[in-house]
Amino acid sequence: MSDGTGSALYASEVSKTVDGPDGRLTILDRVSLAVERGDSLAIVGASGSGKTTLLGLLAGLDRPSSGTIALAGERLDALDEEARARLRRSRVGFVFQSFHLLPALNAEENVMLPLELDGRDDARERAADALARVGLGARRHHYPAQLSGGEQQRVALARAFVHGPDILFADEPTGNLDQRTGAGIGDLLFALNREHATTLVLVTHDATLAARCARSLRLREGRIEASAAAGEGETIGKADGGMSEATRRESQA
Repeated sequence: MSDGTGSALYASEVSKTVDGPDGRLTILDRVSLAVERGDSLAIVGASGSGKTTLLGLLAGLDRPSSGTIALAGERLDALDEEARARLRRSRVGFVFQSFHLLPALNAEENVMLPLELDGRDDARERAADALARVGLGARRHHYPAQLSGGEQQRVALARAFVHGPDILFADEPTGNLDQRTGAGIGDLLFALNREHATTLVLVTHDATLAARCARSLRLREGRIEASAAAGEGETIGKADGGMSEATRRESQA
């Protein structure tokens, strides 16, 4: 495989181990993948399969025990923590299951935060525009505790996209929402992703949401599960309608 600097996201032979009271535990075992610019990838699998750990490593939030990761053309192992933080701030957006809004800041201030950290002088104007885009222009001065779960996730989406990231990482973005609200958040996520031409990496248990991605990768006990469409360790095949074979199996389970 190449060094991955031409891809939006690249991982080669990535492993993660931790030491516990019963010895060394392998969370991820030699995972390799590549995501091209503008692509969308769903990472699926049972709880405990390593999905969120993999997402954190790909985003540079944690370091692998071994292997190579390149994010937005930058080799993460060549960067110190400060440089990785700058890369995330300028090139990456995040959406989490638990929203991660700051309770002491109102919606507009939460969306402004990444822009202010990046030194933008138009942070308030851009935040107001982003909130209007997700249907919350009239609630921009409300605090998280004054918003429903779905509204909080809309604020989180506005914050994730406000600085025009190259790549968006979404970890169970509908996991804390009821089915109807979650479906609306999914629609908004993919609409914003198309609008911004962002590369999307999505971790989800929701087979319907995963099927909307161009490709799907299934983890099982820390390794990429083999399938008929597998190639070089990566599940990349599409089934009819853009649903991968792995996602089709999950939807039928």
